[in-house]
Amino acid sequence: MKQEKTRMSAGRIKRLMDAALGKEPADLAVVNAKVLNVFTGEILSEHGICVKDGKTVFVGRQARDLADESTHIIDADGMTAIPGFIDGHTHIAGEHLPEEFLKYAMTGGTTTIVTEIFEIYFAAGLSGVLEYMEAVRSQPIKIYAAAPAMVSISDLAAGIDLKDLETILAQPEIICMGESYWQGVLQQPERYLPAFETIRNSGLPLEGHSAGAGEQKLAAYLNAGISSCHEPITAEETLSRLRQGLCVMIREGSVRKDLEAVAGIRREGVDLRRLAVASDGITPEALMEKGYMEALVQKAIALGFAPVDAIRMASLNVAEHFGMDGNIGSIAPGRDADFILIPDLNHIRAKCVISGGEIIAQNGKLMVDPRPHTFSKSSKNTILLPRPMHPADFEIHARNNRSKEKIRVMEMVTNLVTREKIIEAPVHKGLIPADPENDLAKVAAVNRRQAPGKCFTGLIKGFGIKCGALASSGAWDVSDIIVVGADESDMAVAINAIYETGGGIVAVNNGRVTAQMPQPVFGTISELPMERIIECGSEIKSAAESFGINFPDPVLSLNTLTTAAIPFLRICEQGLVDLKTGATLDLFA
Repeated sequence: MKQEKTRMSAGRIKRLMDAALGKEPADLAVVNAKVLNVFTGEILSEHGICVKDGKTVFVGRQARDLADESTHIIDADGMTAIPGFIDGHTHIAGEHLPEEFLKYAMTGGTTTIVTEIFEIYFAAGLSGVLEYMEAVRSQPIKIYAAAPAMVSISDLAAGIDLKDLETILAQPEIICMGESYWQGVLQQPERYLPAFETIRNSGLPLEGHSAGAGEQKLAAYLNAGISSCHEPITAEETLSRLRQGLCVMIREGSVRKDLEAVAGIRREGVDLRRLAVASDGITPEALMEKGYMEALVQKAIALGFAPVDAIRMASLNVAEHFGMDGNIGSIAPGRDADFILIPDLNHIRAKCVISGGEIIAQNGKLMVDPRPHTFSKSSKNTILLPRPMHPADFEIHARNNRSKEKIRVMEMVTNLVTREKIIEAPVHKGLIPADPENDLAKVAAVNRRQAPGKCFTGLIKGFGIKCGALASSGAWDVSDIIVVGADESDMAVAINAIYETGGGIVAVNNGRVTAQMPQPVFGTISELPMERIIECGSEIKSAAESFGINFPDPVLSLNTLTTAAIPFLRICEQGLVDLKTGATLDLFA
């Protein structure tokens, strides 16, 4: 961790020392509590916690003695105090405003979040990242961020400018470099290693993404300095990566839920101190219905992890990975006063949440509101298309005068995984049309930033769309709008609707918008309240189902068509890309 994050004035240190000695009264004292010591695994009965200037200054039996009439005293009545939860890998820079997310994330005991921000850099570059950092700064809980690694299948978007990286690293919230997909790093080391070198010279960790990497390729990837991975989906993969020295963050969020499959690691008899849990992103529906990190810890306990281990996996273990255990992850003198009062270790229900020494939630109700941020006009002007799109922009012209063409198409293997399939497509009046009756649709990626309007159109099989079009400006890991459609006219209407609103998700049928979620901030973030975001999402899913799309999350299936994180054949404004080789492929086979 960068040194400036731990600096305190001598005057403040003296106040903390005096409060521990009883020379100054504590600001807050919790008495009559049990305290979980995550360092030793002990439950310390009849203990208390004293807080001064946002720091824990004393943990012990004499807590009440360090208080006076000015001290706010909480009688825990035998409840257990545990450290505030830390999500060490997530994505909150999409879909909702930071303050809207925090309204629901703060009530369950999460006091620190480490989020990726590459989505913002793809959409708006350095200026967007700097404004987003302003938005998450000085909130009731801590929000740290990962400098974007920018691994992308698009040459226009891949890699981060080193001058931009230096500016981003100067932001106090940046504590690591974010996930980098191993295939891209091994295929194009000259593109990514200079940024890795900058990060390593800064003393910060590099977060990893090693899904599917074999033993030798994993070793090569780790030699670049990678320190963590949230991708293992079995106990065996988890153990393998723990043995390689990685911090493994078990993913249990809305994209994947791996905790149950990985839980068998507890029977291996190995040290779990480098094991953590992380959400890797959570949908508004899941956040409101099930909660946040408290739900992950509770599930780990239900799956057989010892409560102390489960709590460590969302506190001390994460803090140690980021080199921040001198500040967060435990209840001990000199650490930030981030802790939760729960009924007991088996019931992770936050009765009181304290962050930075302040009571921010009680019994599931906010006591402190998140700080709102008004985003600038430039952050709402990131869909830079030079003109409206036309149906002809999505035509595929056949070569010569052939009646059929061998075409390379994307085939959906699952709702997320694709593969290459070669088909013979009929030619009609010199064009290769979609064939909805045979589950063959058009798919197009339109660049919205570096080369606005640059477009590639291909074919996709297995998406299920029989009519209409579905488009999104939140395509993963590129600066593109992504659209799938059975009709070129509807595809154009969908993208133009996104352009007019500054970003979002749009469903169109017969030239009419049937469902829409405006996302004007960076083209990925909605300004709507969470309840309305959920309603819009439901309306879009219903529209997609009426088109014939039956994936669990149609927008996720759409947005991930561009990512380098999921195999095997992907699309961007340059064309189709084979993730196995990194090669851009010709549409015509």
